Amino acid sequence: MRIGALVLMAALSGATPAVAEIVSRSDNTFTLRFAVGLEASRADVIDAVQNVPAWWDPAHSYTGDAANLSLAFQPGGCWCERMADGTDFRHGSVVSIDPDQIRFNAPLGPLNGKATRADLTFSAGPENRGTLASMEFVVEGPGIGAFADAVHGVMQQAWTRYVRFIEYGEPAAQD
Repeated sequence: MRIGALVLMAALSGATPAVAEIVSRSDNTFTLRFAVGLEASRADVIDAVQNVPAWWDPAHSYTGDAANLSLAFQPGGCWCERMADGTDFRHGSVVSIDPDQIRFNAPLGPLNGKATRADLTFSAGPENRGTLASMEFVVEGPGIGAFADAVHGVMQQAWTRYVRFIEYGEPAAQD
């Protein structure tokens, strides 16, 4: 009964339920989509992307320290990680930035060197009482569909941390 009341309250409030799914998958491609309605401006949703060190999980970096991540927030800009030897590892590149969207070519982690396409897009659109924030990841390449579940798990965690950063200014609850 309590769950039914919560669902009814969400429906009446106009809230958008969170979406986190593998939209499509085949042997050589997959698409992930994450979306949620937030009480934040569209600018806040897009601007938060550029603060990657604040919301990316350090466990999913090569150095184990998200502070080593950087993002040059301009077309062609590098989503890079400073390695211990002082070199930069390029996780992705900014393809385009619009007021309501930023798109990367981002063959992250095990996709690097395997994906022929890795389009990661963060978007912000109008929502009943705020902004519909979304992230879509379209990945193509020979045999790449086998990575869908693992990549979904990592990207779902990134999405959760990103949304929490937008809402509370921190990526995860403090223990």
